[in-house]
Amino acid sequence: MLRVWATALFFFLAVAPARAQLDKMLKGLGNLSSGGSASGLSDAKIGSGLQEALKVGTENAVLQTGQNDGFLMNKAIKILMPKSLQTIEQPLRLVGYGPQIDEFVVGMNRAAEKAVPFAKDIFWGAIGEMSFDDARKIWSGPDNAATQYFRDKTSGKLTAAFTPVVDKAMGETGVTRQYKDLMGRVESIPFMKSESLDIDHYVVDKSLGGLFHVLGEQEKQIRTNPTARTTDLLKEVFGKK
Repeated sequence: MLRVWATALFFFLAVAPARAQLDKMLKGLGNLSSGGSASGLSDAKIGSGLQEALKVGTENAVLQTGQNDGFLMNKAIKILMPKSLQTIEQPLRLVGYGPQIDEFVVGMNRAAEKAVPFAKDIFWGAIGEMSFDDARKIWSGPDNAATQYFRDKTSGKLTAAFTPVVDKAMGETGVTRQYKDLMGRVESIPFMKSESLDIDHYVVDKSLGGLFHVLGEQEKQIRTNPTARTTDLLKEVFGKK
């Protein structure tokens, strides 16, 4: 009897791992049949298609925002007076400071337009570092999933790249001086007080916000508009989503 029990125990221990593997395989097949690969696209295909889409989208976004008037003439991303000056903009215009305010706004937007082209290499670096898991999550995610990925992965590098460009452009166009003049004018008006800020940081922050806004529009176009899918790969990958 003891020998029979020992034999049975040995058989159970030998079979249990195989049974566990079989259960795992069956569970995987169940997930697959329930939509895990409903698109019929491999991770490699999705990764290639997404990388192509992101290169198209980021290049278009940089071209749009990095050209002359790319920020200034786009109402959605135009850099306006800082909040610390918005409340007293009209009084300043009434006392003859309108031209200086207009020059100040133009200068901020010109600085942003000069900084944006430096984003392309940073974006493409992030695309090259993307894993299959990242690609599938972005591909199956909401209309702004790629834009959010770039925001998370590149904001620090973009800030570092934009800051010296903005600082130089603001100095060359006189924006920094204009800002100081405006703040001095505010302080000279009775009962008019305004909080000072780092104007370079303000322009860099608005530059990033504008760039990501346009990138989000590009991403949504590729996802939702078939005519924006300019290659066979984009048509195949996003047509099956």
